[in-house]
Amino acid sequence: MMPRPATKDLALQLRGYRLTTAKILYHLPDHPSLLQTFIWQQLDLAPNFPELCRFLGFWQREIEGRLHSVTVASAGLVGPAEIRMAKGEFRLH
Repeated sequence: MMPRPATKDLALQLRGYRLTTAKILYHLPDHPSLLQTFIWQQLDLAPNFPELCRFLGFWQREIEGRLHSVTVASAGLVGPAEIRMAKGEFRLH
């Protein structure tokens, strides 16, 4: 997946998207008694997390490792009240 431009990420954050990290534990297909960890991180909308749900749906359809558990952490990085226009510009040569 190609990284998004920073301006698009900022626009998403201003619309309420938050940095979401999911720690996914899954069973190894060849050794089901062993667990492996996968870390997923993307901007997503709390509390429903549609991007994470879409990814987990893909996982269940396409990946052989059966899900064991998913732990989610989400943090807002910027909000509309935290952005303001600069009142001046300084240049150093």
